[in-house]
Amino acid sequence: MKYIKDYKEGERISDVYLCKHKQSAVTKNGKPYENVILQDKTGTLDAKIWDPNSAGIEEFDAMDYIEVYGDVNRFQGALQVNVKRIRRCQEGEYDPADYLPVSSKNIDTMIKELSSYIDSIQNPYLKKLLEALFIEDEPFMKTFSKSSAAKTVHHGFVGGLLEHTLSVTGLCDFYCSRYPLLQRDLLISAAICHDIGKTRELSLFPQNDYTDDGQFLGHIIIGVEMIGEKIREIEGFPQVLANELKHCILSHHGEYEFGSPKKPAIMEAVALNFADNTDAKLQTFTELMNSTTETGWLGFNRLFESNLIATKME
Repeated sequence: MKYIKDYKEGERISDVYLCKHKQSAVTKNGKPYENVILQDKTGTLDAKIWDPNSAGIEEFDAMDYIEVYGDVNRFQGALQVNVKRIRRCQEGEYDPADYLPVSSKNIDTMIKELSSYIDSIQNPYLKKLLEALFIEDEPFMKTFSKSSAAKTVHHGFVGGLLEHTLSVTGLCDFYCSRYPLLQRDLLISAAICHDIGKTRELSLFPQNDYTDDGQFLGHIIIGVEMIGEKIREIEGFPQVLANELKHCILSHHGEYEFGSPKKPAIMEAVALNFADNTDAKLQTFTELMNSTTETGWLGFNRLFESNLIATKME
């Protein structure tokens, strides 16, 4: 099969992909069409069926494997498929392993790296909390290591949550080496725990979609609740330390408009916000660059609020 990452503008698509998303819509002129997101293990691709009732468009739903025939063009800096024909595929016509995006980093190696950070924690209460979550709670750790960090924006692949967590933790560890006033045990613990709510906010692949808990509460509130559950099982856990840790998680998006219930009030919360934002933005840019073979201006990107340019090293 030809993977999504290998397509270029002007090519013709004719292969089997997972229908990650399907939604009916209407043009400004009142004509119905279908928004479809195709997926394989290398990424996703936006597709449009401008005439859903035309011959050659078979009935299909989200999470079906479909054979797609159409033309690849570019719209607002991103590749898009103008679909001509679709056929729903039967089991045996595809290998599911080709359709799950997976971290390029080894999962077991990342788990060992996470364990080394936990081993470095000196505070007995924080260390016990981290061990209760990431060492002793095997079902949680199994889900955590398979989860994505986002539905579409960054680290949207199997192992993405673990990879993002390690990147944020590594940045926070660096901050501690440069700014001695930072409480390393608190900051590293907050970095490791900051997105644990995403294990309940998003379902595992192949769906990787928002759960009811995710829609109602979001990963920040869920994560604080999960931390609170574990803290209550640790006798004598200092209340101030519990509040500081929870505050770091509550404020790690930095601003109310970005989903934080609180704005950072302690130095560790500020550092965590910067580390999280840095990794999310640079990983998003990395994935954008990896998804295109083009150079030059790509168009306006809403996340960066800027017209982005793709450059290649000589």
